[in-house]
Amino acid sequence: MPKTRRCDPALFERDLTGKTYIVTGANAGIGLETTRQLVRQGAQVVMACRRPDAAADSAAAIAHEGPVAPVVMPLDLGNLASVREFADAALERFERLDGLINNAGVMNTPQGRTADGFETQLGVNHMGHFLLTALLLERLKASAPSRIVNLASCFHDQAMGRDGNIHFSDLHCDDRPYDGWEAYAQSKLANVLHAQELGRRLDGTGVTAVSVHPGWVRTDLARHSMPLWVQNVLMRPLSALIGMIEPRDGAQTTLHCVLDDEVPQHNGAYYSQKGVYRDKSCAAGGWPMQSPNPNARDAEMASRLWEVSAKAVGLSN
Repeated sequence: MPKTRRCDPALFERDLTGKTYIVTGANAGIGLETTRQLVRQGAQVVMACRRPDAAADSAAAIAHEGPVAPVVMPLDLGNLASVREFADAALERFERLDGLINNAGVMNTPQGRTADGFETQLGVNHMGHFLLTALLLERLKASAPSRIVNLASCFHDQAMGRDGNIHFSDLHCDDRPYDGWEAYAQSKLANVLHAQELGRRLDGTGVTAVSVHPGWVRTDLARHSMPLWVQNVLMRPLSALIGMIEPRDGAQTTLHCVLDDEVPQHNGAYYSQKGVYRDKSCAAGGWPMQSPNPNARDAEMASRLWEVSAKAVGLSN
């Protein structure tokens, strides 16, 4: 079993006083652990969450761990109006933005639609974050050097046997049968391609964009795939054997990409904790590594996805 990758401890000693980061889906799991570490280092963290009441409880629980308490702001990535409202409020409230961590997501959901008519997983995991990133991009440029981290997954390669692909002719499963894992793979590949295209477009601006696989992490993301008590109780004694890690370890790849000095040399790259890939040699992950999915390295596909996404969310290219 490959070892869990962990940040250089020296990165956690850095003083982040005066820096501001936005973390989506920060009320639990990887997002909360990411927030906790940035707060410990003195950063102002904005917890952008669909359930602000739950996020407020989480924020209160970690506020004492650093000199600046995290701030909770409502954000529903499944509703583009909410994304716009959040971006407007954040830009008005914060003069600088040192990092945007697009952490929130859903996995293997029942077939459904967002408020704007997108297939749920593509809408929440990609379209909402695509618009959010675009609306905050000028502030990120003005605050450079700054970073954008997209939480993807090794399942952008293959998800339970379904190859990751962008189905441009039927993005939202209007005509083809819906498959929750296939839709998840598409949404996570979109996260990888979004970061890749951002890296190309942001070259020379001081803004670095990357995508990450955090590992198989014990979080509520699995709620649509198994009863959580199976994951959290029955499977817990086997965690080390099956490769499941805790949220603190799941945040390591994100934090490395936010804090490490070498990351800007790899704009648009993919960073992976240990994972399950079609190519077994990739199982140990890499910071960064090349995805074994050829679609994840397709610059033309990344550019086309950008154009399609910009039109879908009401932006010009």
